[in-house]
Amino acid sequence: MIKPKTVKKEKVVAVKPERYIEALGGRKTAHARVRLFPVGGKQKTITVNGKDYKEYFKIPKHQMNVSAPLKLLGVLDKMSVTVKVAGSGIGAQAEAVRHGLSRALILFNEQFKKSLRHAGFVTRDARMVERKKYGLKKARRAPQWQKR
Repeated sequence: MIKPKTVKKEKVVAVKPERYIEALGGRKTAHARVRLFPVGGKQKTITVNGKDYKEYFKIPKHQMNVSAPLKLLGVLDKMSVTVKVAGSGIGAQAEAVRHGLSRALILFNEQFKKSLRHAGFVTRDARMVERKKYGLKKARRAPQWQKR
């Protein structure tokens, strides 16, 4: 019995940038893991879940939320950002990315903290959805009352 020759497959390993700063951001049940790469002549982009942020967040308000910390500090053309975000809705995800990006920028340079805090980007918005109570249709909405 002749055995067929097995061909060894070579593993393809992606080249990772040497240095990055990572931070987590949150809003409602959305969680964002932000990696900030100081760019030296490379591509200057914001990538969210493998897509450009303008493609992932189609509404201009969400796009502005994501890029706001970089524009505020004037480092939009000096940084490259990759984000993995999950949970909740698109609006909460955009704010989670903004929060995580602000935290990463503070780790990059401590002097950024004052202006980011003044803009309100550093504080995590702790508001969550109120739970539904029994006997009610929603958290506070009672069934319609009938006299007879």
